[in-house]
Amino acid sequence: MQVKAGPLLSKINYPADLKQYNESDLEQISQELRQYIIDVVSVNGGHFGASLGVVELTVALHYALNTPYDKLVWDVGHQAYGHKILTGRRDLFHTNRVYGGISGFPKISESEYDTFGVGHSSTSISAALGMAVASQLKGETNRQHVAVIGDGAMTAGLAFEGLNHAGIENSNVLVILNDNCMSIDPNVGALKEYLTSITISKSYNRFRDDISHVLTGLSKLGPNAHKYVKKIEKSIKGTLLKQSNLFEALNFRYFGPVDGHDVKRLAQVIKDLSAIPGPKLLHCVTVKGKGFALAEKDQTKWHAPGLFDKITGEIKKSTPDKPQPPKYQDVFGHTMVELAEANDKIVGITPAMPSGSSLNIMMKAMPKRAFDVGIAEQHAVTFSAGLAAQGLVPFCNIYSSFMQRAYDQVIHDVAIQKLNVVFCLDRAGLAGADGATHHGAYDIAYMRCIPNLVVSSPMNEEELRNLMFTAQQDNIGPFVIRYPRGNGVMPDWKRPFKALEIGKGRKICDGEDVALLTIGHVGNFAVEARAELNTEGFYPAHYDLRFVKPLDEQMLHEVFAKYKHVITVEDGSLQGGVGSAVLEFMADHGYQANVIRLGIPDQFIEHGEQPELWAECGYDKNSIIETVRKIAIKRTTDSMAG
Repeated sequence: MQVKAGPLLSKINYPADLKQYNESDLEQISQELRQYIIDVVSVNGGHFGASLGVVELTVALHYALNTPYDKLVWDVGHQAYGHKILTGRRDLFHTNRVYGGISGFPKISESEYDTFGVGHSSTSISAALGMAVASQLKGETNRQHVAVIGDGAMTAGLAFEGLNHAGIENSNVLVILNDNCMSIDPNVGALKEYLTSITISKSYNRFRDDISHVLTGLSKLGPNAHKYVKKIEKSIKGTLLKQSNLFEALNFRYFGPVDGHDVKRLAQVIKDLSAIPGPKLLHCVTVKGKGFALAEKDQTKWHAPGLFDKITGEIKKSTPDKPQPPKYQDVFGHTMVELAEANDKIVGITPAMPSGSSLNIMMKAMPKRAFDVGIAEQHAVTFSAGLAAQGLVPFCNIYSSFMQRAYDQVIHDVAIQKLNVVFCLDRAGLAGADGATHHGAYDIAYMRCIPNLVVSSPMNEEELRNLMFTAQQDNIGPFVIRYPRGNGVMPDWKRPFKALEIGKGRKICDGEDVALLTIGHVGNFAVEARAELNTEGFYPAHYDLRFVKPLDEQMLHEVFAKYKHVITVEDGSLQGGVGSAVLEFMADHGYQANVIRLGIPDQFIEHGEQPELWAECGYDKNSIIETVRKIAIKRTTDSMAG
């Protein structure tokens, strides 16, 4: 359904059109932009609260800056819907996150206004600084470089690394801190407390506008005046806040806090700051979900609510007529509580994803034994290592694609020291509408090459529980459990725990001609494929590897001794994945067989619904069926009996 834009917004195709309006029109444009986002997302889904919170900031930026010549970098990109609508993609916005449509995140190949591709947090400052230094080297001294980063993303080490470097480069960088006390879940940590102290300091807020006014006129006062006023400014800020200013200590000129929903004021401030050289930080206070009351009230729920009624606020969910299997993340969350009740050494850790990982279940039941460390994956891993070094058993839950950011810590701090940290990698495989930045395509390849690690993947909810139970046994060492986004296959999933033998898979069924070797949830695709193939006279065997490392060599010897055709199926990259491991085994032991590998090819997969992407990559049920048909012998019931 095509949504009609408001009377002013409908005439704005690019920022040049926006600039034709007077400042007095910016409020109405902001209202129409906010309503357009509500109208489209309510019927098509997508990220919601973050973009509503920066509507005025988005309008002000494109009004005050000369984009795309001026470089605007959005951190993470959850909040960039308004930006996309104002930069030539309004009529395509209904395809946002849809297979074959525009991306839910800024993407260089999609638009010249998307100056840097994003999806993971905290990259904007470093990227904008790189652009600013490049502009200096090219003599483009009038080009502006703006990084818009949320206070949640500011907790990651990369953001501070960027700030630290920008402070000495004297490059033309403006960092806009979008302060709403939220990432997906409420922000945590000392930085949040620090920002709160700034926003509630009445004495500081009385003086901020006067300071800002003085500073924007500095260019008229000469270099010496610039130096002295800057010293006075630092002194005033430090005195009024009763503490040194963190950003000023990093050699950033700090301005704010300002009302992030006053669009006319924002536009003027951004224009004024463009005239001030060197690194600057503008502190904007916003409300995530602004303009939609329910989203303001429950910001976590409305981060990405799915389809909803924009009038009543009712989130639309289908009601099944029979019990459904749970999400893997919820099995993890409930199982954590069960295990922790029986083992007082168990603790839970997540980097800013308590609701996404369902660790919030344990945080509610055992608040002192579950930790949200903020958007800080590296810290999450090494913090877990410290806990394990003192005899605790940390379950560190990190999305597969985010674990890429903490790879050195896995090797250096956990694996080398053989510490019993249990890494639960949620969203392994193709994650869906978030696209290339969020697919967990590489964890099998990058984990299986690390010594001392056990790497596993459950085929269903019961196996997930049993792997978690196994991982917290004494002296197990580093343990990886990867599982996908979405639902499992067992409505009756809460079975008694059973310790699994590490490195042992299971034979699901014998067969003829072809052996299917699967790892993880995709084994269920093979079960469905085999049932259909049996009706056609094809009878492939099926083995669930369960462990990528160590491989079940006894089972593989059985497979290669009996079958001349082997099909491996995985929801990970074919380069270095399970299929590669099986080929290595075959070569090392002198076997000869026709091995066909199904999985994620050597390319970045775009966004879409998971079944669409499984089919595109060629490892869904139908792809398995087609592959077996090409190489197996069709048999009758009589020939099977013979």
